[in-house]
Amino acid sequence: MHKLSTIAVCALGALALPTAWAVTNFGGNTAPAGAHYSQGSSEPTCSVSGLTVSCTGTAIGGVGNTDADLVLSASYSATVQCRNRGGQIVDVKTQFTTSSSSDSDTRVRNGTLTVSPISLTGPSDATFTSRATCPNGNWTKVLLEGSPSLTAFSYTLTFEGYLEPAITVTGP
Repeated sequence: MHKLSTIAVCALGALALPTAWAVTNFGGNTAPAGAHYSQGSSEPTCSVSGLTVSCTGTAIGGVGNTDADLVLSASYSATVQCRNRGGQIVDVKTQFTTSSSSDSDTRVRNGTLTVSPISLTGPSDATFTSRATCPNGNWTKVLLEGSPSLTAFSYTLTFEGYLEPAITVTGP
């Protein structure tokens, strides 16, 4: 019984603080020759809390004067129902929306690219209900419990002049 409780607690802990790890490719057509994580820096990680995705910063040495574009994007979904005064419920299609944030605060100095932490917060409940269409104005839009939710996110760092990202983090 104790072993089962320990497993359950570990599983709940993993659900509470999901973390996504980076896939780094500093070779070939993705980064300047010699690119590497600076001493004391490592691959960025992204964590999810509710509808917020937060990613750590890093420093990449050996890039010369090559800057990079950093993009964090996330997809969210929510289910909205329409309810009339008599309590009848009509399902509305699940609504999807995407949010994105670009980090203009990457900077190159002395051959090192400094990448700031970046985060993105999901859309409000009102964003989803405003997109739903009920049969007429007498119906009330209701967001189902558990909605909205984060369905996916993507963090990419692409060096200027390169077509493929050097760092990619996806989740959840």
